[in-house]
Amino acid sequence: MRLTILGGGGFRVPLVYGALLGDHAAGRVTRVTLHDLDEGRLSAVARVLADQAAGVPDAPEVTATTDLDEALRGADFVFSAIRVGGLEGRAADERIALAAGVLGQETVGAGGIAYGLRTVPVATHIARRVAELAPDAWVINFTNPAGLVTEAMSRVLGDRVVGICDSPVGLGRRVARILGADPDEAWIDYVGLNHLGWLRGLRVGGRDELPRLLADEEALGSFEEGRLFGPEWLRSLGALPNEYLHYYYFNREAVHAYRTAGRTRGAYLRDQQGAFYEEMGRPDTPALAAWRRTLADREATYMAANREAAGVGERDEEDLESGGYEKVALALMRAVARDERTTLILNVRNGTTLSVLDADAVIEVPCLVDANGARPVAAAPLPYHAVGLVTAVKAVEREVLAAAESGSRETAVKAFALHPLVDSVAVARRLVEEYAAAHPGLAYLRY
Repeated sequence: MRLTILGGGGFRVPLVYGALLGDHAAGRVTRVTLHDLDEGRLSAVARVLADQAAGVPDAPEVTATTDLDEALRGADFVFSAIRVGGLEGRAADERIALAAGVLGQETVGAGGIAYGLRTVPVATHIARRVAELAPDAWVINFTNPAGLVTEAMSRVLGDRVVGICDSPVGLGRRVARILGADPDEAWIDYVGLNHLGWLRGLRVGGRDELPRLLADEEALGSFEEGRLFGPEWLRSLGALPNEYLHYYYFNREAVHAYRTAGRTRGAYLRDQQGAFYEEMGRPDTPALAAWRRTLADREATYMAANREAAGVGERDEEDLESGGYEKVALALMRAVARDERTTLILNVRNGTTLSVLDADAVIEVPCLVDANGARPVAAAPLPYHAVGLVTAVKAVEREVLAAAESGSRETAVKAFALHPLVDSVAVARRLVEEYAAAHPGLAYLRY
């Protein structure tokens, strides 16, 4: 089985390859094709993968190319993790938003809209090339903003594109651990959009254990989300929000923390990863060791500004393990390729799952997965406070898709102005002008 990784020179690709190395069953991935536009980054990542494969006799073969069509031909699965504009683009997204007094973050608010406007045309082009060159392939999308990009690609590929994210999986695992449950045996009631969802229940043996956690002050404040949001607010909600909802519930504090920080997250990662790839330019660099060192620092500093705003300090070691998007991707591929039925939290088209959204809206919910793909599980209705956020943000996503399709700068302004974390037409106009000036990838926007 052949897997193509788009964004194959990306820093987190070794996580995916590491998961593949642990899969020795029949029908596994035997060939990995890395695609990237940057030959230097491709070479660096290929060296890390070679170190990972040392001593593994059945390690998947790795090839690399800068030609998209060559990468797609013959693929059974396509894993998309591209970053249009690179980390320099992300740093600019964050800087421009903060200068306008609104949140600067990769996927939430103004930064997420700018990133989406740059990425959707590229992702749509990729979807069309997949449909032409590998029509039987399944696309696993990790490109951010993951829900928006998955919805854009689904307009071409239908249900053969599935979005993944490790945030809800990580939340579910942390909650299960606190409750003393096996996360692989628990049923997680999670619903929303990508980076905008809530864990509403965790069932073990048919019993919902979340009320027990919400009633326990000490346990509730003992893990990442409990410290970030505070036990009192979580009890008020009666649910556990995805960590990204901190930007909504504590927006002023988050904006202040980001504006007073020495560097934005994007600028930090740009500098950190730039140093890694520069180090990898030396042939004597121990590739895998350098990558692991850089990864450890990346995970330890995740959402540092939000933790500062919440006054909760450094991350606990047990919270450093992510949900493992590479494990989700591998489980998804196994389920589809081998008909190994499983349940995963994924980004898929809504169908009739959430009545407040139309059938084509991509949502993030538990899905039953088998050889026929991923199908969302029926979900209880959202409470009104969640309906407001979900429908508002979905409306923004639709305006982003419309702007990307039409090239209308006025529609782009509408997308920014309608977002709950921008809430100003004047600021929206300023943002569009400054983003268009900063990013060549937005040159398509015209009045």
